[in-house]
Amino acid sequence: MNIKNKVQKGSFGYLEKQRKRGLIRTILFFAISLAVYLLGYLTTGSNQNYLTIAAVLGCLPASKSAVNTIMYYRYHGILASDRKKLKDYADNDHCLYDMVFTSYKENFEIHHITVKEDVITGYTANKKCDPQACEKHIRSIFAQNGKKVTVKIFTDISKYSNRQEQLLEEEVLTADEQESLALLKAISL
Repeated sequence: MNIKNKVQKGSFGYLEKQRKRGLIRTILFFAISLAVYLLGYLTTGSNQNYLTIAAVLGCLPASKSAVNTIMYYRYHGILASDRKKLKDYADNDHCLYDMVFTSYKENFEIHHITVKEDVITGYTANKKCDPQACEKHIRSIFAQNGKKVTVKIFTDISKYSNRQEQLLEEEVLTADEQESLALLKAISL
């Protein structure tokens, strides 16, 4: 696979690409299991053969792929209108798109997130997302990794946009910011 065509985690369109790839992979895995089962049934005239066992075992990775695909279909990514409002700094090296953070109690869909020094700001249009719980979750993950950060999740795009103007005056990405972005990618779906 060509690396240039691969959408990286945190890039715009990542969730959409994962949905498509997951659906194709799931259909392919189930089709292979069905083909193995049919091959065994048609050659022996019975489903009591080793190919039936292989087909059933082949359903395990197919089912895992189906669960992953369902998880990607639960989230929709940033709206085009919101992306246009963030156009001046949306594709900055400090920013990530379409992040889904999972905790024991709930999942948090953050459409756009920015790291600048020890400040992490995010925007979500998902009404089910609890910003305070998400902030607490992200702070606790960073604390477990020995980093103290300030986290603020916005639900109003204009307030988030104003905050971005204040934060992203410098374009240079520091090593600490790169490490924080990598950690955010690692803990997201």
